[in-house]
Amino acid sequence: MNNITLPPLIALLLFPGGLFLLSFSLFFEWADRKLVARFQNRLGPRWFQPLADVVKLLAKEEIVPDGVHKGLFLVLPIIALAAALTAALYVPMLGFSPAFSFQGDLIVTLYLLSVMTLCLGLAGANTADRFSLIGATRTLTQLFSYEAPFLLALLGPAIVVGSWSIAEINTLASDSLWFILSQPIGFLVALVGLMGKLELPPFDAPEAETEIVAGALTEYSGRGFALFRLGKDVELVIGLTLVAAFYLGGIINPLDFLWKVAVLLLVTAGLQSLFARLRIDQTVGLWWRVGALLALLQLLAIVVGRYLNPLLFGR
Repeated sequence: MNNITLPPLIALLLFPGGLFLLSFSLFFEWADRKLVARFQNRLGPRWFQPLADVVKLLAKEEIVPDGVHKGLFLVLPIIALAAALTAALYVPMLGFSPAFSFQGDLIVTLYLLSVMTLCLGLAGANTADRFSLIGATRTLTQLFSYEAPFLLALLGPAIVVGSWSIAEINTLASDSLWFILSQPIGFLVALVGLMGKLELPPFDAPEAETEIVAGALTEYSGRGFALFRLGKDVELVIGLTLVAAFYLGGIINPLDFLWKVAVLLLVTAGLQSLFARLRIDQTVGLWWRVGALLALLQLLAIVVGRYLNPLLFGR
């Protein structure tokens, strides 16, 4: 499976980006909502509900509020979704080789995954609505608190295998001990950091419905809101794929991909159900003091261990 390469046009439009990833991300959204509902003793949505929501939003009129930069208002959702879809080209979706791979694509992918958060912050700051401004402030505050620990957590396996290529890390991880056993703190930080990046409960203070309506996206409706929503779903798929590839022994075939990512989705749904929404000061302060510090300490231990025993910690 890992030796299969796809033509660039197919990679961009169909697989691993484009239509496949959009469809798969809607399925992941349904699975996440369904699991959370069952954990809370509710029925949850039917299988086609996420698709129906997106179709409805795409068909609605895009209302541009007064006092905003129209061009920026319209282009931000497109940039956010495009960046997420581009990041998928460097990830081993379904166990296939990434469509494009080079040394350093891990850093490029992490930057592309950060574009969504930046676009959300700019979207909220672009309007005069107080709820949007508060949501933008919280979004950007959470960006600094969760992006860095998420990056540090993924750097651990990369340092151990001695590569910055996602494809190489995935291949070498499948040939060695699962990194979740040797780097459990990194796994936890990566998973929680991903939830914080995507503003999933209990880290959803930037879009708290009972406080600030929809946060930074309060002024968005129709196509813009649909594209932002699709972008978040796509990032959920890519983020879980990266965590599985780095910490759960790599992804070598579609079956391996499905069960490992399903387990991670089950864990994230459980965490969403177990905890109530955290205040923004709790979301940022506690995690920045604890999560980032633990990630740094583990990364330091990996660097020292690799230096002292290169045969054990890398090539």
